[in-house]
Amino acid sequence: MAADKNGVDIETSDHNDFSSGRGLGGRKYRPVFAQDDDRAVLEMSSIDPGGGASSSLDAPNDLKKGKVGIPPNMASEGKDGPLPNHGGANGAQTSKLELFGFDSLVNILGLKSMAGDQIQAPSSPRDGEDAPINIEPPKGESVKSGTMMGVFIPCLQNILGIIYYIRFSWIVGMAGIGQSLVLVAFCGLCTFLTTISLSAIATNGAMKGGGPYYLIGRALGPEVGVSIGLCFFLGNAVAGALYVLGAVETFLTALPQAGIFKGTTFVKINGSDVAQTSPNLHDLQVYGIIVTIILCFIVFGGVKMINRVAPAFLIPVVLSLLCIFIGIFRARKNYPADGITGLSLESFKNNWGSAYQTTNHAGIPDPNGDIYWNFNALVGLFFPAVTGIMAGSNRSASLKDTQRSIPIGTLSATVATSGLYLVTVLFFGALATREKLLTDRLLTATVAWPAPAITHVGIILSTLGAALQSLTGAPRLLAAIANDDILPVLKYFKAADGGEPHIATFFTAFLCIACVIIGNLDLITPTITMFYLLCYGGVNLSCFLLDLLDAPSWRPRWKFHHWSLSLVGALICIVIMFLISWAFTLVSLALATLIYYYVSIKGKAGDWGDGFKSAYFQLALRSLRSLGANQVHPKNWYPIPLIFCRPWGKLPENVPCHPKLADFANCMKKKGRGMSIFVSILDGEYQERAKDAKAACRALSTYIEYKRCEGVAEIVVAPTMSDGFRGIVQTMGLGNLKPNIVAVVIVKGLDEWPNEYQRQYGTIDLYWIVRDGGLMLLLSQLLLTKESFESCKIQVFCIAEEDSDAEELKADVKKFLYDLRMQAEVIVISMKSWDAQSEQPDESVEAFNSGRERIASYLAEMKENAQKHGTPLMADGKPVVVNEQQVEKFLYTTLKLNSTILRYSRMAAVVLVSLQPPPLNHPAYFYMEYMDLLVENVPRLLIVRGYRRDVVTLFT
Repeated sequence: MAADKNGVDIETSDHNDFSSGRGLGGRKYRPVFAQDDDRAVLEMSSIDPGGGASSSLDAPNDLKKGKVGIPPNMASEGKDGPLPNHGGANGAQTSKLELFGFDSLVNILGLKSMAGDQIQAPSSPRDGEDAPINIEPPKGESVKSGTMMGVFIPCLQNILGIIYYIRFSWIVGMAGIGQSLVLVAFCGLCTFLTTISLSAIATNGAMKGGGPYYLIGRALGPEVGVSIGLCFFLGNAVAGALYVLGAVETFLTALPQAGIFKGTTFVKINGSDVAQTSPNLHDLQVYGIIVTIILCFIVFGGVKMINRVAPAFLIPVVLSLLCIFIGIFRARKNYPADGITGLSLESFKNNWGSAYQTTNHAGIPDPNGDIYWNFNALVGLFFPAVTGIMAGSNRSASLKDTQRSIPIGTLSATVATSGLYLVTVLFFGALATREKLLTDRLLTATVAWPAPAITHVGIILSTLGAALQSLTGAPRLLAAIANDDILPVLKYFKAADGGEPHIATFFTAFLCIACVIIGNLDLITPTITMFYLLCYGGVNLSCFLLDLLDAPSWRPRWKFHHWSLSLVGALICIVIMFLISWAFTLVSLALATLIYYYVSIKGKAGDWGDGFKSAYFQLALRSLRSLGANQVHPKNWYPIPLIFCRPWGKLPENVPCHPKLADFANCMKKKGRGMSIFVSILDGEYQERAKDAKAACRALSTYIEYKRCEGVAEIVVAPTMSDGFRGIVQTMGLGNLKPNIVAVVIVKGLDEWPNEYQRQYGTIDLYWIVRDGGLMLLLSQLLLTKESFESCKIQVFCIAEEDSDAEELKADVKKFLYDLRMQAEVIVISMKSWDAQSEQPDESVEAFNSGRERIASYLAEMKENAQKHGTPLMADGKPVVVNEQQVEKFLYTTLKLNSTILRYSRMAAVVLVSLQPPPLNHPAYFYMEYMDLLVENVPRLLIVRGYRRDVVTLFT
């Protein structure tokens, strides 16, 4: 322990890279002082390893747009003495961060930005990349909106739309008061629960632009986020066209003389054609294009312009609602029109039940009509009236405080509009007769006081306000997706930080105008509703997943949520989708799926974590705990190869692994599935070779991905190769997820091992000598699942010591293979015990004689050393007992087995032979000679050593 001059204990250690000012290339981090402008100043000075008194100060030279400032009076510290106190006027105590230089950098780049300062934080480099830290000066702040103008009013304008004015009274007449209340409550519950989930996720941390896309993408991953985000963008863009057409149609209906193209349409009522004046399609197109262009100019004006215009659209809408309710209270029997009863209990009772029936396309009841209405159809008609809760979150980049504004503003708008709809159901049901409700589409205008024109203005401005919010939110949503750089094709829609997404706005306007030109959007409006529901379901699912996993990063300020609420919200979204139309549900899901796979193939990986990966991690942890450390049952046994990539360094430096190792590893797994652990060992100390290990791990991972092998890469740095081997074998893996094919399968002929395109013919020969738990049988079956070996057949060679055992052994093995459902030919070979005089001419005899000579020489050297030092025979630092007759027997037995393999399996695609354990008290040198002799002249051989515990069972 050491103490500074103020008596504060500071723990120091020679092994700490940051103690005594070391770390980062020998730079010393000096104290950071509180300045009058509340900006921390980072000062770094190079120090001489010798520890000289003087030091030169320099700031980082790799900063792109700004440099860390160093006051002149601080620059002289190295020569003139200690740094002066830069506290405030009150003599604030100097910050002492000699040991925590990094904390000051984090403060500048992280804490400041999290507190709201407009300092561009450096983007996190991807794993394995070394990126410089860039400190950029603050940019000019753009206009930011609060809760009222940024969230509440946009949501209110989107929710209060044309359905309330034109179709809601008709819905009450068709469904009745009771089912209308259920309908409003059901759809409102969906948006309410979605708002709860949205509030929870929005208050979990800093939220950037993109609204629901940002929330879903960060929770469920970039693929899901982009697929739902693009669908939601299309929904918003086309919804803008719907609102524009609704406004224009209302305008032309109220003022028919404003139409440019005159015409009369006919509708069928009770089987006969009735002339009905309605807006001409070309008028809708011309006026729609003009209105869209005007709204786009407002959008191009930015958030400031939108905030100025929004009240002009909303205030007349509120006034029109007030006039409607005044008219409802003033109404009485047949005033202001026939069929109006005023607020009557009798009308309330008569209109309580439903009156589902057939109508024509204009919604007029007609027994010969084409459309039959039921509750499901009304759900599809009414649900767009409660959408729009994302209007505020779509503009998240333009909000001052997203964590406060989004929950309060969205929930307030949802509750207010849902309450309005519920109250209106009661009033409409008690106001008029059933016939009036079903035939007067503008009942709201009929009863409005003092004149219907007020309602017409309210309809037009409400739809224009909703269109304005759609044209505002859609480009920002698209720009947020483009700014994440997931899909390179969207790079043209990027928007600078704090800037307006002009190109995205142009594209949104183009889509909107194209839909306006179509004029009739009845075929695609259900799909647009599905896109909204997809987004709502994604928000609920995101909150459910995050809440259920309860990760350390999940700490939302919004406490009024629970995973069960999010799950119910997601289920309600799915139910509504299928209630509206199962066909359109499948179309929208198919489109989202296509985008998902396109992003998976062409997109870049996001540099943020997502809930699915967290779920996989949690599932893996729980599965690992449930497995415990007990022996895995043969039914559940699965190969987990541990593959040493370059333990001897014989490969070129730019080749991380033997090209055939991944091919061989895939053959050990059924259909290539499972886990392989690729390990490479680097000599040296970790402190010195950390960067090399990181680069090697990155190269090895790239190799594994290129070879399409399911596995992970691990790099171990050890002083010696043997230390690395020991550490890997003892520590690799966790619980039962440890490698179970290590030092068990030894490959000869790896260079000639076939890849997936090289088809093999012939046989897979197994020489079953010792009990291995069925490992060789399992490996042979795994080989047959590969395309390269699927044309081969299995031959099992059983070694019997006496002729009398041959037939019995063959019958037992056949029965065993039959029970295992394995098709293989069984061949029994008798190998009698024999002595040195039974040697026969063989092509491996030369190798046998050479091996025997080397063993004799090694044994003579051992005896000489033992006599010289007066000790027993020693090998590898351990005493050994050598039975020379037994050594000869091992050599002859190995030669005989090698000869048998060459005789029966010379043309085999691959040979598998049992790996016998080392003889007790024999030197390791002798054992390696036995193995060299066993593989002599055999081109492709797998030597297999099992656990002597079953890995196959009769019940699998």
